[in-house]
Amino acid sequence: MDSLFKAIADVNRRKILILLHKQGTMTVSEIATHFDISLPTLSEHLRILREAKVVTARKYKQYSQYSLNHAVFEELSNWVTEFLPQI
Repeated sequence: MDSLFKAIADVNRRKILILLHKQGTMTVSEIATHFDISLPTLSEHLRILREAKVVTARKYKQYSQYSLNHAVFEELSNWVTEFLPQI
């Protein structure tokens, strides 16, 4: 869970997650069109998200396609729910 919180601590990584949530599976090039950062910086953000298992990457020909790992968000939701008052 620590790696998840570290991964989502950065505003650009949160924007990537929102974009993937809205658009679905995307390549690095498609994601890059929504940011004013260098490709190496974007790749580093995606690496951090992958290592935290927040996104998955699948090779397709010469491209990597990124998508959300919904299981991680379900786990996070369950964890947060533990802190909500019982109504």
